[in-house]
Amino acid sequence: MENIDVLITTPVNPYLEQELDKRFNLIRLWNYPQKQEFFKNHSDSIRGVVNNPWHPADREFIDSLPALEIVSSYSVGLDHVDLGYCKGKGVKVTNTPDVLTEDVADLAIGLMLTTLRGISECDRYVRSGLWKKGDFKLTTKVSFSLFSSTFDSKSLQ
Repeated sequence: MENIDVLITTPVNPYLEQELDKRFNLIRLWNYPQKQEFFKNHSDSIRGVVNNPWHPADREFIDSLPALEIVSSYSVGLDHVDLGYCKGKGVKVTNTPDVLTEDVADLAIGLMLTTLRGISECDRYVRSGLWKKGDFKLTTKVSFSLFSSTFDSKSLQ
């Protein structure tokens, strides 16, 4: 099996890093404090890049890696990758679409419930010991009717 050099621009989940290490010669950019020297010595052999929005794949970056075949972004969006330039140079681009969609929806519902029912405020009230006085105001009732205009019953299954 050919040993392919893959540049990873920032640490990722340890499991993912181990799996990449098994399959590729993983080059960790953060181990090289002198980036210009790194690119001068290693850029010709790098065929793949694993990046994220904090390390964009712009024209300058792409041009610095003449053997580049793929940019794999472990993010949902691709604003940090010059897609047109990659396409023109024949560089494939991947990302992780929809990986967080359900989690964001869960969090949004949780934040709505927290806000409407005052859960955070109630928690602080109980932890402060003020609950012993018993003068906490009632909060808003939340029922399915609140969500029915936005969601139908099928979407909540």
